[in-house]
Amino acid sequence: MDFALTDEQEMIVSTVRSFVEKEIYPHEAEVERTGEVPAELAAEIKRKTLELGFYACNFPEEVGGAGLSHLEFALVERELGRGSMALNHFFGRPQNILMACAGEQKERYLLPAVRGEKMDALAMTEPDAGSDVRGMKCSAVRKGGDWVVNGSKHFISGAEHADFFIVFVATGVDETPRGPKKRITCFLVDRGTPGFEVRPGYNSVSHKGYKNCILTFDDCRLSDAQVLGEVDGGFDVMNEWLYATRITVATMSVGRARRCFDYAVEYAAGRKQFGQAIAKFQGVSFQIADMITEIDAADLLTLMGAWRLDHGLPANREIASAKVFATEMLARVTDATLQIHGGMGLMDDLPIERFWRDARVERIWDGTSEIQRHIISREIFRPLGA
Repeated sequence: MDFALTDEQEMIVSTVRSFVEKEIYPHEAEVERTGEVPAELAAEIKRKTLELGFYACNFPEEVGGAGLSHLEFALVERELGRGSMALNHFFGRPQNILMACAGEQKERYLLPAVRGEKMDALAMTEPDAGSDVRGMKCSAVRKGGDWVVNGSKHFISGAEHADFFIVFVATGVDETPRGPKKRITCFLVDRGTPGFEVRPGYNSVSHKGYKNCILTFDDCRLSDAQVLGEVDGGFDVMNEWLYATRITVATMSVGRARRCFDYAVEYAAGRKQFGQAIAKFQGVSFQIADMITEIDAADLLTLMGAWRLDHGLPANREIASAKVFATEMLARVTDATLQIHGGMGLMDDLPIERFWRDARVERIWDGTSEIQRHIISREIFRPLGA
């Protein structure tokens, strides 16, 4: 087994890391202070990403993407994880689910998204349907040859910048021995569609400037041409394209943990108490040792999940393991880094308190830690019939 990166992969890592350090880091404090990303700055980041050849790097070459493998894309996301989510949003990684576009949808949605002409947002979560996707109440019914949608979505990331939305809604109910089971369909919905509104969401303590929005549908009419995949086939589309998004959360957690770790090491080496660097004290040095061990373990676990995808191997359990371990590792690393910094760790003179706050959401979105553990245990026991 070869753990070494190729020259091309090393180039990907160094290029993206350099971009984040030069184009993202300098603007983080202002975005954190204002909670906003200026439109001109967003456009500049997108333009530079396009020039760099990394926009939509998660898409195959035949549709205009960079054609990176799952492993290579994980390396990109790991380096982006070092920077502000609000700013890195404009580095541009459209939802892979757009590869399910067919016919005219390719020209209307897929290709403009890959070229950076349009931005998308994924809408699945509702106030009463988070982990329980089938609990969604936003629904669509047939009427006059169209689909009429009513209901709402919330916690929709990037919605304020999106030109169109990938929306999952209930389109029927099947009676099963285990009770009613909703059928789900995925729709592509353009901003400005009558009956569809994007409203400001909640004020989160994590990832300032990376906003969430509320979507409302009030007799919003959509045509069959806006169905992504098959009618009532939303779960098929979801399972084929969306499960790998958990790798993104894991890899970005690793990148952020490494940046945080660097702060901890530098501070421990330079801060003196009782006449010596605090790194000399076991209470600090052992924390540093535990941190790097967990970071490396999360990194390898995550890259292994991506490697399995590239080799066509089952990866559901491995991806869930990477997501739960990396996000919980990030929580421990940020907390330990703050503790090592003492009182200054809580002050906004340093980004430590931001890392600490930002880390909290990672155990919730894209599948909570509890859901990941359910997936892991299910994969273990299912072959045994339990």
